[in-house]
Amino acid sequence: MSRANYQAVLFDLDGTLLDTAPDFTTSINLMLSRHQRPTLSENDIRAIITHGSAGLLSYAFKCSESDAGFETLREEFLNIYCDHLAQKTCLFPGLAELLTALGQHHIPWGIVTNKPRRFTCAILEGLALQPAPQAVVCPDDVEHNKPHAEPVLLACRQLGVAPQHTVFIGDHLRDIESGRNAGTATIAAAYGYIDDAERPHDWGAQYLVNDSRQLYDLLIA
Repeated sequence: MSRANYQAVLFDLDGTLLDTAPDFTTSINLMLSRHQRPTLSENDIRAIITHGSAGLLSYAFKCSESDAGFETLREEFLNIYCDHLAQKTCLFPGLAELLTALGQHHIPWGIVTNKPRRFTCAILEGLALQPAPQAVVCPDDVEHNKPHAEPVLLACRQLGVAPQHTVFIGDHLRDIESGRNAGTATIAAAYGYIDDAERPHDWGAQYLVNDSRQLYDLLIA
C-alpha cells in the first residue's frame, strides 16, 4: 500500500474515528426494555448505526418514520443516548497513536460528521482527544449534509488546507462522495459500520483499509 499524499486529515465520526456502537447498544436496549421489547445484540446494532437514529429505531421497533408517534420515540431515544454517549465510546484501535503522530508531524486534523453538534461536542468533551481536532463540522453548521461537498470544504477552510492536499476517511459511500465532490483524496474505512448491502470496494475511494491500524501505515509510515 503506497503512502497517501496529504497535508491534513479529516475523519467521519461514528464507525471511522470512534467506535460508538457500545453506547448506542446501551441506549437502545434501555429503551426497548422500558417498552417491554426484546433487546438487541451489539453486532445487530453495528450494521444499523450508519442509518442514524431513524434507522436504528425503525429496526428496533419495527416501524417507519411516517408512523404516528415516531418523533416521540426518537426524542425518547435521543434523551437516553445523551445520558450514555461517552461511557464506552472509544477510538478504534491504532487511532490514538495516529492522532499523536499527526500532532508530532504538525498535521492538522478534523471531523466531518452527520451527527448533530450537541452529541458530537459532548462526546469529544468526554473523550478529550489529544491533540484535539482543529475542525469539527456537524449538520448544524452547513446547509447541505454529506454527500454534498459543503461540509468537507468548510472543514478544509477551518484547517487552512486546500482540499487537494487533504484526505477524508469514512465508512459510508456518502463520505467518499462528499470527499470526492470537494476534491480531497479519500480512504474507505471498511472496518466501520458497514451495512450488509454495501460494497466499500465499489465506492471509488483512492484507498481502502480493512483494519483501523492500517491508517497509521498509510498516512504516517
